[in-house]
Amino acid sequence: MTDETLSASDAAPSTAVRAEAGRARLSLRFSARDLLSVAIFAVIYFVIVFVVAMLGIVSPLVMLITLPLSPIAAGIPYMLFLTRVRHAGMVALFGIVVALIFLMMGHPWQSTLITVAASLLAELVLWAGKYRSRWAAIWAYTVFSVWFIGPWVPFFLDRDAYLLAQSKGTMGSDYMSAFADTVTIPAVLIMVAASVVCGFLGALLGTATLRKHFRKAGLA
Repeated sequence: MTDETLSASDAAPSTAVRAEAGRARLSLRFSARDLLSVAIFAVIYFVIVFVVAMLGIVSPLVMLITLPLSPIAAGIPYMLFLTRVRHAGMVALFGIVVALIFLMMGHPWQSTLITVAASLLAELVLWAGKYRSRWAAIWAYTVFSVWFIGPWVPFFLDRDAYLLAQSKGTMGSDYMSAFADTVTIPAVLIMVAASVVCGFLGALLGTATLRKHFRKAGLA
């Protein structure tokens, strides 16, 4: 056997390994480890977003300012979750779990549909990157952050009915009066747009913070 033959035989396995590493796994069979990862990170994501959203109790203006910050804070655990994604379906399932948790917390059904749709789009972005692209992961989280418009769908459809429903809640009359003056349709649209931009920034922060994890996961 010649040196050239040995070199070719040595190179073949490494080439096969690289090809296998770059191949998207399309199996939808979830292991117990997959389901555990989805559940844990979905809860962590929810808790972070919920805690930041609670700052809105201070005032409606504080709510509009702080809500877009939650995608930045939640970007690190979401991107860490992506390093554990082994095949198609995990990101979509993550979004479905998050949507159901928020539904149980009182979000409108329209928000659930938008969150599920955003998670499916995020899945497609990752699939396009063969689950091995760092930039696909960044854009997947940015796309997923579009769900922040979901809770405001009833507000856009009928602002007066939305304000009436909110006034029957636990917030006082002074808060609701300030809410009606501050939370306008343009203000909410700006807040949602800022949330998507902050989703992109949160993804960048997550990838920078978890650079070693991304390398180990093969996300180039």
